[in-house]
Amino acid sequence: MRRREFITLLGGAAAAWPLAARAQQPAMPVIGFLHSGSPEGFESNVAAFRRGLNDAGFVEGQNVAIEFRWAQGHYDRLPALANDLVSRQVAAIAADGTGAALAAKGATSTIPVAFMVGGDPVEVGLVSSLNRPGGNMTGLSMFVITLDAKRLELLRELLPGASTFAVLINPTNVPAAYHVKELEAAAHATGQQLIILRASSEPELPVAFENLVQYRVGGLIIVPDPFFDSRRDELVAITRRYAIPTIFGWREFVTSGGIMSYGIKFAEASRELGAYVAKFLKGAKPADLPVQQPTKFELAVNLNAARALGLTVPTTILLRADEVIE
Repeated sequence: MRRREFITLLGGAAAAWPLAARAQQPAMPVIGFLHSGSPEGFESNVAAFRRGLNDAGFVEGQNVAIEFRWAQGHYDRLPALANDLVSRQVAAIAADGTGAALAAKGATSTIPVAFMVGGDPVEVGLVSSLNRPGGNMTGLSMFVITLDAKRLELLRELLPGASTFAVLINPTNVPAAYHVKELEAAAHATGQQLIILRASSEPELPVAFENLVQYRVGGLIIVPDPFFDSRRDELVAITRRYAIPTIFGWREFVTSGGIMSYGIKFAEASRELGAYVAKFLKGAKPADLPVQQPTKFELAVNLNAARALGLTVPTTILLRADEVIE
């Protein structure tokens, strides 16, 4: 072989080496994020989810990508959205909400799924047990249903003269029936009447609140629900317009002008969801990771919102509050 031909061949091979090396590098893993609600109102939770990933060394755009799918409160869209993520061969799925988790379960039995649900994941069929989930799913059970009785108790304490309370539920959400069951039992035990209000779409919200006047409701409980959560400012505004004392599930409603909330620290749970997904990316199997349950709950009170309705928050509530907005 001539010297010039040899140099040309050698130069071409050297130029090809970087291309071959790049081709052999593993592709950036993609996480599917499936949510029953909409991006509006969940910015802080998405940021917390990213922090959970970052704490484990995964930074979006650097060594991991995230594909977001939002059902916008239309839970019937969740199965198609879950199937779309599966078709894209994502490395793991984060499913926020019971509906999202059930959709993910129906779409795949192999891709690891981390869920964050408000009810009992065993009862709804997501896992075999809390300690030994089995299968491809695990995550966080926020136990928000069991907190309903406590929310009713706080509302009674705020409104000692009220005898009729209402609860706003989204009937299309799986845990809604459990919320109603828990609250009806709590109301019956103390001799209160409970009115069930239902709304699963924008047009149904004002109709539900119009019924408050008809039933002369003293106070309202709005249960945690992705459809409601993504309409936080709207719901707070409606409760103020109807001058109805309301307790919510998350402190974010109180910072938006609601009177009171009792529940878990939502942002912390979202960070833990990100941490679970990070464990999957590092090789952990969902079946080996127990379902986590919350151990800390927070009570938030907005004194300005209470005064606007002519209410005095009892000292017994203020002393227990984790956050009081003056």
